[in-house]
Formats: sequence, C-alpha cells, structure tokens
Amino acid sequence: MAPFHLALVIHAHQPVGNFESVQEEVYELAYRPFLEEVARHAGVRIAFHYSGILLDWLERRHPEYLERLRGLVEARQAELVGGGFYEPILSAIPDRDRLAQIEKLSAWLERRLGRRPEGAWLTERVWDPTLARTLAQAGIRYTLTDDYHFLSAGLEEDQLFGYYLTEWQGSVVKVLPGLKKLRYLLPFREERETIEYLKEAASRHPGGLATMGDDLEKFGAWPETHRHVYQNGWLGRFFEAVEEAGDWLRMTLPAEYVTGQEPLGRVYLPVASYQEMGEWVLPVEAGAAYEALLHRVQEMPDGEKLTRFVHGGVWHNFFQKYEEANHLHKRMLQVSRRYEELGRMAPPAGEARRRHEEGYEALLRAQCNDAYWHGVFGGLYAPHLRTAVYQGLVEAERLLPGPRGPCREDFNVDGREEVLLGNETLGVVVTPGDGGTIAEIDYRPLAFNVINSLRRRPEQYHQRLWETRREGEEARSIHDRVLSKEEGLDRYLQYDRYGRQAFRTMLFGAARGLEDYRSLRLEESEELAGGAFRVASAGPDCCALEGRAPHCMGEARTKMAVRGASLEVEWVVRSAGLAELKGGPELVLNLLAPDAHDRYFLWPGGQERLKWSGEFVGDGLALVDEWLGLRVEVRVKPAATWWVYPIYTVSQSEGGFEKVYQGSAILPHWPVKDGEVRGQVKLEFTRLPQPRP
Repeated sequence: MAPFHLALVIHAHQPVGNFESVQEEVYELAYRPFLEEVARHAGVRIAFHYSGILLDWLERRHPEYLERLRGLVEARQAELVGGGFYEPILSAIPDRDRLAQIEKLSAWLERRLGRRPEGAWLTERVWDPTLARTLAQAGIRYTLTDDYHFLSAGLEEDQLFGYYLTEWQGSVVKVLPGLKKLRYLLPFREERETIEYLKEAASRHPGGLATMGDDLEKFGAWPETHRHVYQNGWLGRFFEAVEEAGDWLRMTLPAEYVTGQEPLGRVYLPVASYQEMGEWVLPVEAGAAYEALLHRVQEMPDGEKLTRFVHGGVWHNFFQKYEEANHLHKRMLQVSRRYEELGRMAPPAGEARRRHEEGYEALLRAQCNDAYWHGVFGGLYAPHLRTAVYQGLVEAERLLPGPRGPCREDFNVDGREEVLLGNETLGVVVTPGDGGTIAEIDYRPLAFNVINSLRRRPEQYHQRLWETRREGEEARSIHDRVLSKEEGLDRYLQYDRYGRQAFRTMLFGAARGLEDYRSLRLEESEELAGGAFRVASAGPDCCALEGRAPHCMGEARTKMAVRGASLEVEWVVRSAGLAELKGGPELVLNLLAPDAHDRYFLWPGGQERLKWSGEFVGDGLALVDEWLGLRVEVRVKPAATWWVYPIYTVSQSEGGFEKVYQGSAILPHWPVKDGEVRGQVKLEFTRLPQPRP
C-alpha cells in the first residue's frame, strides 16, 4: 500500500510595531524550542512560513536561529513558504503591491536561506479567486486555505486528502486544504489520537495527503501551551509517534507532494476566510444571530456537515464595522495610488530614486494586516499597532515629491468629501460630513498621528462581561469562561455616540460637569456634534466649515489653518435662541502610554501621567512624549474651563479581556453669552531631543 502523507505548514508572524519584549518572549516560549525539537528528529519534515517582519527581527536578534533553519532546509528537512513580506491581506491591497510584497519575501528567503519558495502562505486564509492570477504571476505554485473553503464549495470531507487546481482567467495555482480536525488535535490532544485519525484516513486514501496549516505561536506561546508542548514533552512524543509509524506514514514537504502527485481535480473556492472570521466581521446583532443560527444548525441531523453552508461576512466587512479600520485602509490605498502614478513616469534617479524606494517600502510596511481588523486575534484595538501603520503611511506620503494631491477628495468612500490640509511639517485630514471634525493630525518629522483613537462600541463578547457581573463569577460555563487581565472591567463598558476625532462641536447645558462628560451624560446637541458640515472654502493649508442645528436655531463655523508646525482653529457657535449653555471643541489626543513616566500632561496644577482625569481653568496645557521626542501644546483664547479624562476600550485577545488606553478626551469650553460662544485653539508641535537608550 502506498504510504500516506502528512504535511505541516507552520506559520510564524509578529506585527509591525509589536513590542520587543513580546517578540523575545514568544521566541523563547515557542520559536526556539520548536525548531530545536524538529532538529532532533531526522524523520520529521516541516514547511515553515515566517513573515518578513519576523525574519528581519530574527536576523537582527537571533541570527543563530536562521542558521539552524538554513541547515534544516539544506538537509531537506524543512521547506520555506513565501507570501507577502509584511503579512498583508493580499486581496485588500492593489495588484502592484501584491506582487511587490510576494517578490520581496521570495528574494529575502533566497538571499539569506538559499531557497526561493514555491508556495505562499495566505494571511488569515483570506481567499479571493483573483489571487490565483496574482500567485501565478509571482511564480508561486501552491497555497493553502482552510478546509472550510472547500466544504463551502460543495466538496465532502472525504475529498480533502490531497490538493486541487484552481484558476483565474487561465492562471493556475495549486490549493491545499488545511484540515480543521488536525488544527484541533495539534497540540491539544494526546499524540495517539492524531495517529489514529491519520491511520484511519490512510486506510481510505492510500498515497493521500493530510495537510495542516497553523500558527507556530500556539506551540508554546498561547496560554498554558509551553508547559504542555515542551515541559511535559508533547511535541517530542508526537514526533516520535510519527517516526514510529514510518511503515505507512510519511511527513512530506508540500512542494514535493504537489510535484510528485496528481491533483484530485479542479475547484473554485468562494471568497472566504476561516469560519470564525465570518462571525467576527458582523455587527453585534447580526453576529449574535449568526451564532444562534450556527448552533441551531449544529443540533440538526447531520448538522456539522450543514454548517459549511452557514456563511457570515467576508474579511472586507471590517471596513464597514470599524470606521477607523476603513480610514486606515483607504489612506493606504490613497498613498498607493500616488506611488503607482509615479511608477508610470520615467524612473527617478539619484536622490529622488532613493526617496521613492524608501517611501514605497514604508507603504508596503503599512499594509501589515493586524491593525486593520479585530476578533480573538487582530490588533485594531492595539494603539501601538495602529501607530506603526500610520507611521508607514505618513513616512511614505512625506517622501512623495510635489503636492499631496487634491485638497478635496472622498478617499474613504463614504459619499462625502474630505479635506486634506498640510505642509512639510503637518498633515491634517478634515471630515466635514462627521461633525466638521479632524480625523488625523500627522506630525511628519516623526511620522506620528497624534489622534489615532478608537470609538468605544459594543462588541458581541461584551455580553459575557455583563452576564458575569449579574450572575457572579461561579455562574460561568466552562465553555464560556471570562478570563480578565484585571477585575471590574465591566465599569469601562461605555459606548460613544460618535467617532473619537478632534474638534467635535459640543454644545450642552450649563449645569453639566466633568462627571457628566466622563460618563457620556452631557446631552449635547447631536446635530452639531455629529451632523454634516458644509465646506465653505478650502485650499492646501486652510479651510472653513459651516454646520447647522435647526432644533436650537444654531449654527457653527470653524476655520482651520496649518501654519508651520501649528494648527490654528477658530470656532464659533451662534444663535439668538441659545441660553444657559456652554460649548467648546472637543480634542482627542493619544500618546499611547497612560502609565509611563516619560509621557505626561503639563497643566497649571503641575504634571500628571496620561491616565489623569481632572478639571481646571486656564489658557492651555501640553502633552509631552519624551520617548518619541514630541511636545504638543494646546493653547486657547480666551481662557477656558478644561475637562480631561482617559478613554479606555475593553477588548478580547487569546489571553483574555483587557482595557486599552485609546487617548484622552480634552474639552476646553466657555459659557454662551448673548447668543454666542467662541474660542481660538492652537496646537503647536515641537520636536524634543530623545533621551539616550
């Protein structure tokens, strides 16, 4: 009987902007011990995919790891798998950038580890039929998706022990189905269960192939897995069991299998990711309905087989669910278009060429997927990951020659024009249709967006925290445990009425105070705070907006101007009907680290860390980031009453629930007098000397 084949495609990735300490910890918990265990077993053969981000880090911090990996490749014990260098969702970036991402990783692997990859890892297994052409054009012969893609296309589980061909307009690529059963067995069940599963499959499919693609991090870096996988010896025992089954089982490398074996047929896969992703992208109510439907179908006769036809959303729905993700994505596309336009011109030479290549590299870096979405994984809620993407975008834009482009453009595809202001020092994105606010303020010398906040919104998993508070800790089901990194997170479950942007007009009752502001009880005029403003005038460095509030017979006017390293805003609300009110433009600024000693507020009362909440009267305050080397001074005329509080979201990760600082809400405000309230606000940016490391 022909031997049965097992292919393990193991994926390792760290996001752009992740903390050095986190990467080092994962290296010690998972990356290093896994490779060492593979080296101990001559009969074990693994296909490894590392994102280029991680490879660069390993080159810098652990070159000995790469030398060991190279040795395994030369011994034909390991295969290198390619993909997008900066781990983008390939279907979410332009064709030109797709090819550049794949070629960059392929060239890196060939240069440093001696092999050009034949296969490509598909980030988050997000498949789009057009990718067949992209991969073929890039010289990629095969990729891997979940078995869910194949089952959704109408295949049966027993038809997934091999590989298939797919094509787009005649461009062909081979596709391997990664088996969910194996993902759930490894490393969470005893090794004999996996061997029994494979032996049963081998009896039905002589010469067939069982493929699993999954994260290297789960072999040691996920909660409780290091002890199980290494200290208790699971991985060594599993490899020994595979070697002992050598009379009927062979570990194989995917490139060898797809070369030496015939395909099972031709297939056309739907746009999809893994099934859980289809739920995460849905709005809360739709997500709950989807989950309920999935459970109902599972309880039906043959329910497990039928669930493959219960589809949620597609990955791109994150741009519908999270306006912040959409803003990032559309800014990325906007910058990419500029580079594509330059690419059609004569190639630049000398210094211009260097700037072009450096800028395009920054753009590719900003396509790293993690900050664009959220589920159990995905880092949209992590400000440091969003910051890294913004840094890439701002740096790429800064290095572009000539003007930024049109000052009015609906780049975020919401049907309303945005206004782009700027000079060499500052870049500002104004969103008139969303309360006349500013969505982005970029300090270009440091490629830093000082707003970069996130709206507090309901998430489906928040229900578990509410239920825990009502029922008590012991009421939890073992299948629905609520793991929290701190107690009392439910008190942070507040939901904003608007996006967290800057210069939102807040007009509210004179009796309201700081606690009302902090707890979202201002009862402000929603027509001004969230209404659409009209662009009265716009140029490359200034614009004027007008908004109306018919119910209180009021109107707001805002003039914004970028001058050098300053953003100057004149703000006024007028109405003969206004009385017993206060108002002001709300700012949201985010220097990321609320507890750090080197990031703080300076206000008339002294110095406070960014987690500070308080009230004072004066003409200004400053935010200082000594680590980055930035000071943002906020000055107003006339002197105002100021309210300040930190914004915290509650999100989930594989480690449990956690609160995350998303910047500070800052509201200077004045009382209405004679039917009018007005003020001037100036944000001045100063680059500071950075402390020695």
